[in-house]
Amino acid sequence: MRVTIFGTGYVGLVTGTCLAEMGNRVLCVDVDAGKIARLEHGEIPIFEPGLEPLVLRNHAAGRLAFTTDAAQAVAHGEVIFIAVGTPPDEDGSADLKYVLSVARSIGRYLGRYAVVVDKSTVPVGTADRVRREIAAALQARGAQAEFDVVSNPEFLKEGDAVEDCMKPDRIIVGASASRAVDVLRNLYAPFNRNHERLVVMDERSAELTKYAANAMLATKISFMNEVANIAECVGADIEMVRHGIGADPRIGYHFIYPGTGYGGSCFPKDVQALERAAHAHGYEARLLGAVEAVNRDQKRKVFDLISRHFGGDLHGKTIALWGLAFKPNTDDMRQAPSRVLLQALWQAGAGVRAFDPQARAEAARIFGARADLELCGDPWQALAGADVLAVVTEWKVFRSPDFARIKASLRVPAIFDGRNLYDPAVVEAAGLAYYGIGRGRSILAAEEQA
Repeated sequence: MRVTIFGTGYVGLVTGTCLAEMGNRVLCVDVDAGKIARLEHGEIPIFEPGLEPLVLRNHAAGRLAFTTDAAQAVAHGEVIFIAVGTPPDEDGSADLKYVLSVARSIGRYLGRYAVVVDKSTVPVGTADRVRREIAAALQARGAQAEFDVVSNPEFLKEGDAVEDCMKPDRIIVGASASRAVDVLRNLYAPFNRNHERLVVMDERSAELTKYAANAMLATKISFMNEVANIAECVGADIEMVRHGIGADPRIGYHFIYPGTGYGGSCFPKDVQALERAAHAHGYEARLLGAVEAVNRDQKRKVFDLISRHFGGDLHGKTIALWGLAFKPNTDDMRQAPSRVLLQALWQAGAGVRAFDPQARAEAARIFGARADLELCGDPWQALAGADVLAVVTEWKVFRSPDFARIKASLRVPAIFDGRNLYDPAVVEAAGLAYYGIGRGRSILAAEEQA
């Protein structure tokens, strides 16, 4: 099939590449001419495991192409995906200016029947707005062309996006026109061979499904962090609690890992947008407000532990930081807990020596050159001259370190484990004070040691 993708970010580039891998002819369009030029030369603008070889292979085979020409893109596509950003507006609601701009471009150039697919995460009712924008643009130029608008939200995890796209656990299709459903059923047939993954519903239900899914996962994270903070207060170990409740199949082990809060481009934005959408319809979504509040406070948790360890005086201290990205296997630092920690440390007068396997360039872009931040080439370089170590991203390379070497490298033998990667007993046996998330007994022991 001939497929057009508006947007070459995480969602657009991954979706387009995976569709091309299945034999479709895909044209990705973006207003950023520099990005399109880099893609044409085989430079991938994002880090996503497994994506680069797929892009290069399908581009070389002629199944995947890139352009800035919206007219060419609309003329190409039997199926036209809208996969552009929906950043938070000033009030926290989703900003649809890019989505609606694409809709107007489609209406400006559409000359035959096409299925227009909302792939971006958008508020309930957006399919109706896209439909009106396309119809208005067609009317303005006195043209007639049939089209259907479908909501087909993405469920891609950064770091696993290619795998999620190639082997989806469900394919949500929100459509009121049966012919549009048939088109998408054919398009997704190669991804739907083992068992039926297509779930068909109306557009508004599909739009809400995406927000509800992300809000549910964010709620689990905030709930677990809330319980972790209680565990710290009462002297319990949240990791034992996690195993205890995860064994219940009604709860399970997914998304019940305590830590420094969620970040990235999806959960913070989508929880906030859903809360604002509810408010716009006269409903106070109190639970969503609490999820946001807990997460906001949790991002300061590691800083609070470090500050407490030093009696509130961090002036002149140097903190080694392992991890900058909001999660492993990505270079994305949007809403990352590391950014909150960095700002708090700098405000308190501390310097930072940081290492991340992928996000160093992104950190340099965000923060620029500054005397209180050194971006290091490996984890051990970050420890040189540091007082203590803080871990905020659970990269595999951090999971089994040489604790004796860590102790020998630090001025003050203490680890602040924001992801509960380590066994407190092992760390303490190496002569290091251990501070985790919700590990009450270990924190009490560390404070006695300090």
